[in-house]
Amino acid sequence: MQYDEKKALSTARLEHSEECLGAAKNLLNSGNYKSAANRSYYVVFHAMRAVLAYDGIDMKKHSGIIAEFRRLYIKTGIFSNELSKIISVLFDIRTESDYDDFFIISKEDVITQVGNAEIFLDKIKEFLSSK
Repeated sequence: MQYDEKKALSTARLEHSEECLGAAKNLLNSGNYKSAANRSYYVVFHAMRAVLAYDGIDMKKHSGIIAEFRRLYIKTGIFSNELSKIISVLFDIRTESDYDDFFIISKEDVITQVGNAEIFLDKIKEFLSSK
């Protein structure tokens, strides 16, 4: 894949991430906390995929995307361990909100998670601006 193709793919994934952030905020404001938590995770997921596009990496499993992002960008110090923590918490909450029929999340927790997703996206956008 040529650089221009990687850049276009990364841009499309980043736009998807930004769309998820807007949805998360709208869902939070309308009181749909579990759905807002879900969309917050997808902000991070698509942002990771935007970075990995430059490495020609994509996988069907979320765990694979997370592992590769951590291996190439967290463990090497390109991004801080704080972003790794954000990934873990959002992944866990997304999993619980999607699969646990009795999962409840508070408005305050969702506000935190939407904020963390936005922090993550801002760091990714800053990084990609140099590509």
